[in-house]
Amino acid sequence: MDWGGPAFVIAIVAISTAGWLINNWIRARHGYPVENEWSGVTHKGSPDDERKIALLSSDNEKLAGQVVRLEERIAVLERIATDPAERTAREIERLR
Repeated sequence: MDWGGPAFVIAIVAISTAGWLINNWIRARHGYPVENEWSGVTHKGSPDDERKIALLSSDNEKLAGQVVRLEERIAVLERIATDPAERTAREIERLR
């Protein structure tokens, strides 16, 4: 066999391509992310993923709202704690 001929180069390219295809087929079959020739990765998705994302997004919005309300309450408590005594007493009585 002529090691410097075009058949050898073509055989190496064919073997490399076949190896890449078999590797990706095995990875896809077992649920691993599949790599493409431009270094990108494609993940195997499940139908539940969209539902989970929606639930987490709504939960995140709810928690963000709670944080805002708690920050407002803390600001009121800080204002009461740092104000003069008579004004604080009037504020407390007004809040009751």
